[in-house]
Amino acid sequence: MPLIIYHLNPLHLSSTPTHPRTIFSYHFISFNILTMAKIGKLLTTPTKTLRFVLPRGTSESKSFSTSAALEPPPAEVLTETNLSGLVKEYEDYRRNLYGGLTHKALLVDAVGTLVVPSQPMAQIYRQIGEKYGVEYSEKEILNRYRWAYEKPWGRSRLRYVNDGRPFWQYIVTSSTGCSDSQYFEELYNYYTTEKAWHLCDPDAEKVFQALRKAGIKVAVVSNFDTRLRPLLRALKCDHWFDAVAVSAEVEAEKPNPMIFLKACELLGVEPEDAVHVGDDRRNDLWGARDAGCDAWLWGSEVNSFKEVAQRIGVEV
Repeated sequence: MPLIIYHLNPLHLSSTPTHPRTIFSYHFISFNILTMAKIGKLLTTPTKTLRFVLPRGTSESKSFSTSAALEPPPAEVLTETNLSGLVKEYEDYRRNLYGGLTHKALLVDAVGTLVVPSQPMAQIYRQIGEKYGVEYSEKEILNRYRWAYEKPWGRSRLRYVNDGRPFWQYIVTSSTGCSDSQYFEELYNYYTTEKAWHLCDPDAEKVFQALRKAGIKVAVVSNFDTRLRPLLRALKCDHWFDAVAVSAEVEAEKPNPMIFLKACELLGVEPEDAVHVGDDRRNDLWGARDAGCDAWLWGSEVNSFKEVAQRIGVEV
């Protein structure tokens, strides 16, 4: 009997099988949580409908079924309301497993989640570059930056190796047309200071303190060069974390699962016991889930670290 493959869409689940005459009918509940596979028995309920393929040439009207319904059930549409209910049900399930907490560890993206630039990149490139002869407008710098950043970099495709200088020299020169080494050094060092960055969430410190007091281990997972550690110290938040997994040191960049697995190793937890929070769907959500971690999208599924803590089960 051939295997039936269902075409699943995250919002509208089609129950039409690829084979027209062999039907195994299931009601699927699908929502955006990686570890659905771990509790598949809770999330899928097979129906009693079963139709067998008869030998070639046999009339299909003679087929038999274990129920009166020979056709697959209608497609189920998930609304925002019942999706939210499913997420809550799943998190309650996790809390029952882990003593009131959904996860044992929290992994946090750096740029765009923990910290953000205090001023637009193109503005800084132009302000610092004026005394070195940079003439491009901020719009031109931004467009050239995007073009250069998206181009393949090196054979390994790792942009950040050690301090990342070769990569950033290429980016700065391509963006501004200026190859002056003093200009590059001033710009490069600026992005290691507290002037260049600020915390996304002003309440982050008390939230991370509450998380660690509750026994939750916390790590930063970031595509960054070796300036990340001094930057965290400059922002006086390095002590919030039990570990830091930097792509330049791990030699793997998100969405490569290796960097998430390294973070879990540093924390001493299994990937399925960790949840990652980041602002990039591809790098953060997909990468973390490929590693076996849960993942929440910053700015969509969660909007503050207090909300992150509450979803884990820690009151702040």
